[in-house]
Amino acid sequence: MKNIMIAVTAFLFMVVGMQHVAQADATKAAVEDMKGKANANAEKAKGEVKALTEEAKGNKMTGAMERAKGQTKAAGERIKGEAKELKAKTE
Repeated sequence: MKNIMIAVTAFLFMVVGMQHVAQADATKAAVEDMKGKANANAEKAKGEVKALTEEAKGNKMTGAMERAKGQTKAAGERIKGEAKELKAKTE
């Protein structure tokens, strides 16, 4: 009986410990996702500012290119954030 109680107690401590680690990983994953989205928004804003500056100078084609570069970099940052989020979930 004593051995069974020790085994049950050890099992419960193990389950609680794994649950705590899982919650920490979920929090880290959410943080990585938010950082990726924030970086994506920053890159998109930088591209838009450069595009508006070029358009103000009269370079509409360069402005369109800068806007496209900003959107491409934003997509890259978003993908990096999602990759880090998945990595954090699997740790």
